[in-house]
Amino acid sequence: MPRVDERGDLVVTRHLTIPAAELRWRFSRSGGPGGQHANTADTRVEVRFDVASSPTLGPRQRARLLERLGDEVRVVVDDERSQARNRARALERLGDRLAGALHITAPRRPTRPSTASRERRLEDKRRQAERKRRRRPPGEGDA
Repeated sequence: MPRVDERGDLVVTRHLTIPAAELRWRFSRSGGPGGQHANTADTRVEVRFDVASSPTLGPRQRARLLERLGDEVRVVVDDERSQARNRARALERLGDRLAGALHITAPRRPTRPSTASRERRLEDKRRQAERKRRRRPPGEGDA
């Protein structure tokens, strides 16, 4: 799970920490109801991370992020009434998105069915056949 370290940098994975200086922030007024507070507070948060020109990313990380997310990653949050909570949530979502795009799934290696699973399958087939046999009208399958 992504987190923010003591300097304000975004720790995405063990191998990737994005410096706070590479993140571009924008704040604006949140839409929707909220009375006078909504008219005065810039609580909507937008954070952008430029994947294409980031010096922090390695070549393989950059290639993977460009392929999966594009040149720039943008996250907008206006869930909370507080700008600070929206900032924290935006960093969390950005980190989750980057970590998800960097994740490499191990290829599936097919395995043989276990003896127990084979027996379960055959027992289910027997049970289903018996159920269908009981549904038949008497004398239909006797011939």
